[in-house]
Amino acid sequence: MPCSLTRANAYVAAIHRHHKPTPGNGGGFALAVADEAGGVRGVAIVGRPVARLLDDGWTAEVNRVATDGCPNACSALYGAVGRVAR
Repeated sequence: MPCSLTRANAYVAAIHRHHKPTPGNGGGFALAVADEAGGVRGVAIVGRPVARLLDDGWTAEVNRVATDGCPNACSALYGAVGRVAR
């Protein structure tokens, strides 16, 4: 499901064990995965590539993925990110 960058970064700050929220993110997008009750179980934040040489205007980079350990949440997020980016 779509998620604002602000809410996704707040989730990363609360859940991720060693990474901080993404700075700025250069016009990216965020997605969330939720359970049947509607509770967010993980987020993915996508933006422009960090490496300048890869920033060709067509390339997207997954900057953060954070989940609460829900089985298959990461796979669901990476699959959804790939579909949205294409």
